[in-house]
Amino acid sequence: MFTIHNFTDNDDIRIVEEKGPFQVLEYKRDLSVRREEAMEAYFASQMNVRKRQVYCDLSKGDVTIQPGAMQWMLGDVKATTGIKGAKDFFGKAVKGGLSGESAIKPEYTGTGRLCLEPTDVYILLEDLTDWNGAIILKDGLFMACDGKLEQKIVARTNVSSAFGGMGLFNLSLKGEGVVCLESPVPREELIVIDLVDDVLKIDGNLALAWSNSLEFTVERSGKSLVGSAASGEGLVNAYRGTGRVIMAPVKDVRRQLQDAVKND
Repeated sequence: MFTIHNFTDNDDIRIVEEKGPFQVLEYKRDLSVRREEAMEAYFASQMNVRKRQVYCDLSKGDVTIQPGAMQWMLGDVKATTGIKGAKDFFGKAVKGGLSGESAIKPEYTGTGRLCLEPTDVYILLEDLTDWNGAIILKDGLFMACDGKLEQKIVARTNVSSAFGGMGLFNLSLKGEGVVCLESPVPREELIVIDLVDDVLKIDGNLALAWSNSLEFTVERSGKSLVGSAASGEGLVNAYRGTGRVIMAPVKDVRRQLQDAVKND
């Protein structure tokens, strides 16, 4: 039996989002900075640059996390690798190398609590019931998920997808449950598009996740090479069919501004 004080009940911590066994905690201010860092920390907080953590209540469900993401655990918590022998390890290692995801993702079960390492990025909780039970993620965005979700590496159905900045392989999650994603932008800046027998074309790899039911291809922006060259867009990522896409339209702009500052 345990009791946690000065954590979720701390007036400097707020619960941003809560789904399934997960809570996303956000620290309103950084109170442990040195004097010379105080001004920078203050303005960072004003611009929503804050530490965030994922807190898991295992009594509500088992969880799977990225390797090395655990910060502390409390109570009845059991950790496994999820590997079922050498053959399973080899297969996951190969698939992990193809997709850029870790081969071994620790699985935690029990009735205790699990807290992940704090991060500067934004955290999204997506319920797969909103995705018709299956979602595909952009490489490197997976943080944690319900342990009951089926993880699978899916290959793009056409070679052209390799030119869209997404690679030929991505992590797919299927079933009923919640997945935690890292995001370069807050939810307030994300655009959510639900397609019904239609097509979404994006200039760049701005999509963070899309429904498994959508066909992903890389196409010319115009009907001809001349037309595409004249428009200045060239190739675009196309998502066709019925399903959902979430994208971060301001992400590349921020990177360009950061690069410009570094160059100065």
